[in-house]
Amino acid sequence: MAIFLNKDSKVIVQGMTGATGMKHTKLMLADGTNIVGGVNPRKAGTTVDFDGTEVPVFGSVKEAIEATGANVSVLFVPPAFAKAAVVEAIDAEIPLAVVITEGIAVHDSAAFWSYATAKGNKTRIIGPNCPGLITPGQSNAGIIPGDITKPGRIGLVSKSGTLTYQMMYELRDLGFSSAVGIGGDPVIGTTHIDALEAFEADPDTDLIVMIGEIGGDAEERAADYIAKHVTKPVVGYVAGFTAPEGKTMGHAGAIVSGSSGTAQAKKEALEAAGVKVGKTPTETAELARAILNAAQ
Repeated sequence: MAIFLNKDSKVIVQGMTGATGMKHTKLMLADGTNIVGGVNPRKAGTTVDFDGTEVPVFGSVKEAIEATGANVSVLFVPPAFAKAAVVEAIDAEIPLAVVITEGIAVHDSAAFWSYATAKGNKTRIIGPNCPGLITPGQSNAGIIPGDITKPGRIGLVSKSGTLTYQMMYELRDLGFSSAVGIGGDPVIGTTHIDALEAFEADPDTDLIVMIGEIGGDAEERAADYIAKHVTKPVVGYVAGFTAPEGKTMGHAGAIVSGSSGTAQAKKEALEAAGVKVGKTPTETAELARAILNAAQ
């Protein structure tokens, strides 16, 4: 089992023919991802050769779905055009859109998020400004390195891309059911709570690692959800314990004022919900390892 992505997922790449799209399409294919097409209106009808794998290019997401049965789109579209690309994916009712692009205006992210909601939430959005998600050994949709872990029974949800990679590497001997990078922008599609709900329902996930960061109240809301709905053990880490108060932090655009949004406040909220919280990523990995070892 896995959440959101598995070996049967049929993936298209919006922006596949750009430099970044080409690079990561090649890497996703190497990880075994079933990439069935790319989307670029100017290159529709052509194919791209990735080390012997011919991937067709379609003029629109709708055409790609009709031709291939695609159910996942990964977007490597420049910020100025990202809103239109996500709206196109929503209009085509693709079940999952993974928006990798960094630097999308918050107004644009809010617009396509609300558009997806108005259309009945038929398209789950992950991101923007995220590394995507991976189900090791099955499929990789995004930019997460596929060679730093293996299949296992840990579920990971993280705001931070680099901390996603570090946690996967720290626990590489145990492995992951799925790892989801939700992104750290002020407006994102899939939240910690969405991933927690999915991991709770996944019979092949035994423990959940949740990585947050300073600013906002997403982690506090997740703590409340965990206390009420999650029965599996959860281990947490909050980035930013040493951040100065009152400063805007670049990655999340997060403003920390007073005790609201601080790492300590988030740690306390999570611990009150029964989550063991590490002070460092390595300590967090050790907590996860101890819980799994004790359960065996």
